[in-house]
Amino acid sequence: QVQLLESGGGLVQPGGSLRLSCDASGSIFTIIRMGWYRQAPGKEREMVASINSDRSTDYAGSVKGRFNIFRESAKNTLYLQMNSLKPEDTAVYYCNAVRSGDPMDYWGKGTPVTVSS
Repeated sequence: QVQLLESGGGLVQPGGSLRLSCDASGSIFTIIRMGWYRQAPGKEREMVASINSDRSTDYAGSVKGRFNIFRESAKNTLYLQMNSLKPEDTAVYYCNAVRSGDPMDYWGKGTPVTVSS
């Protein structure tokens, strides 16, 4: 089992920045991939960024060049640095973890991000 707790969401003006954090606990040593997803009102959940155990990353086209995903292993924490935020980035952001040999996906409860003037 893995527990994920997101923080760092809030209200920010267009063009601003936020850093989201995801603290992982439990059986974290077998995690092979972590990621950030988001779900806007009335829309399906979508992948924003992911990072593998070899630190390779993947980004949605809409955030590439603006968002950066990184992991601080010593703190068991995943981050999402979000820059040049746009109103269309408004959503609830969820942390996700996948473990080797485990068919389950693990999710946090989400942290809301609102980009508005």
